[in-house]
Formats: sequence, C-alpha cells, structure tokens
Amino acid sequence: MSTSLSPRWSGDRAMGMAAARQLRIGVVGAGGIAHSHLSAWQRLGATVRVWSVDGRGAEVGARYGAGFADDLADLIDGSDVVDVCTPTWTHPEIVHAAAAAGRHVICEKPLALTHGSAEGMIAACTDAGVQLHPAQVVRYFGEYAAAERLVRAGRIGTPAVLRLSRRSAAPVAAWFADPTLSGGIMVDQMIHDFDYARWIAGEVDCAYARTVPGLRGALTAFVVLRHSSGALSHLVGAWAGPDEVFATSFSLAGSAGLLRHSSAASTAVTWTGVTDARAGEVIPGGTTQRSPFDEELAEFAAAVAGGPAPRVSASDGLAALDIALAAVRSAELGRPVEVGEVAQ
Repeated sequence: MSTSLSPRWSGDRAMGMAAARQLRIGVVGAGGIAHSHLSAWQRLGATVRVWSVDGRGAEVGARYGAGFADDLADLIDGSDVVDVCTPTWTHPEIVHAAAAAGRHVICEKPLALTHGSAEGMIAACTDAGVQLHPAQVVRYFGEYAAAERLVRAGRIGTPAVLRLSRRSAAPVAAWFADPTLSGGIMVDQMIHDFDYARWIAGEVDCAYARTVPGLRGALTAFVVLRHSSGALSHLVGAWAGPDEVFATSFSLAGSAGLLRHSSAASTAVTWTGVTDARAGEVIPGGTTQRSPFDEELAEFAAAVAGGPAPRVSASDGLAALDIALAAVRSAELGRPVEVGEVAQ
C-alpha cells in the first residue's frame, strides 16, 4: 500500500476544463516553460494574458492566442490566477505581489531557493486566503501517475527501494549554471524525482549526495534518500552535453513486486510480482492522451473554482525543496544531512 502523503485528485477532467474556461490567467514569463503552460491553457480554453520583463510577452503570447499586459501590476490586476513561469530567484517577489492583490497563484518548481523564502510564499497566500499550487508536473506524466496508482493499489506491497534517473542536455540559459540563481542541478532538475520519491515512499529523513563534474560544464549528481518508512531511494540526475537525449527511468521495488519504466524503451510501465502468475505484465497506456501540463493545470483550475484539491500541494512543494536543499548541503559537507537541518 502506498505511503503517499497527498490525496488523489478525484475530480472529473471536464470539471477542470470547464473551470479553466471561466478563468482569466496571467502568465508571467516568456521562456521555455511558459510555452508549455501557454499551449496547455490554450487547449483548456482559458482567457490568457502574458507579461515578461524582457518585453517578449506580446510576441510569445500571440503564438497561443493570448493577449499581453503592459507591466506586472497590470497583469495581476486583470487576472484571477497568476501563473509564474520565470527564473527561480524571481518567484518570491511575484508570488507575494499576487497574494497581496488577492490572486490565486500557480508557481513553477522549485518554489524558491531557500526554505524560508518558500515558507514565506506559502504563508502570504494562506494569509490572503488564496491558493498556491506548485507545478511539480512529473506527478502528471502518464507513466509516473500510472505507477503511483499501482503502488497505491498494493501491486508492489510496501515500497522498499526506489531508483529514479533523469538525464538531459545542460540548460542553455546561463542562469541555470549559477547555483545562486537556480539552486543547481539538485534543486532545479532532481526536485522532480525527490517529489516523486516522497509521493511513493513517504517522508524523507536524510539525504546523502555526491556530484561529479564532466566536460564542458556537464554535471552528474548521485543522491540516496532515507525515508521515515525505512525505504531507500537512489537518484541520478545529469546535465550533459548538447547532444544528450532527454531520458528518464524508474524502478519501484517493494515486498510484493517491482514496477519499471524507461522512456528510452517504451511508454509503458512493466510490473513483475514476487509470486503472481502475471509476472512481467505490461501495463498499457502509461502516457495519457493529453499533455501532462493539461492534466496539471486542469486540476489547479478546478481547485481554484472550488473543486477538489489537486494531487500536489504547496506543502509538497516545500517538502521537495527541503529534500533538494539537504542533498545540496550533503554534497558540500561530504556527509549525510537530515532534511530537518535545512528548515532551521
């Protein structure tokens, strides 16, 4: 049985789409992730405007049928929901401004660069009576969502050893390479898998991490997490050369079975039971018909409209950040670091 800490979203997809069509969305930013959000909002039928500090809001928004705002204040004033798709170090200021204006917020991961900043963002939204949704989109990828459902249904028994990997070309934008701006590979990239490991195996007590530099700015990080349940998670993240093909994989082993997936091999999830005759069963349909960004933003829209809470919460976003920060500190100090240390 899964030790997931967040309730499963039980709303109907149509509810999210209907909610999105009633909302005015203000997207802040015009970089890569903004394109993913804008195309999803377009498919969901929302009314959208864009603003970006680099002046590209009108150009990028026009590609997706979105309008543009003259400045951040104008965008916030004319929105029901502010969708923050900007570099990490800018998140707190934008979220605080949106909360002060009484606007609900969607914020790309990671929420912030420090525990205190992220905690302050959550408090500001709580005090203002608005919702804050962290865009931990991997929970919405079909294979990952299917595996979580199977874990929850008891197909692997008690989670024991999780292995997750994520490889991509190093980001082109220079700010990613500066840990004071992005947090580095463990805060920016591996936070996806930290969040997923916690979703599957429960709270994380401790992180032990090492980083290995490569040629031309490449970097690989290795992290072991100890969960309160006794489970262990082994994670690898890599920012590699420009020809690197994006690839992810996971294996989730428990007392009763094993779930595996590799994006390089297929879109399916394979289940092998310890004693079940169906050993080696391929679970079809790991990838849904819709984009994971559609799934994510539809859930958030439904929640804003008074529907059920989505599968990921602001507290989940903070917990994932704390795991990442503990891993960073471990790599710096050369010793295991308790997750609670970064929250002090």
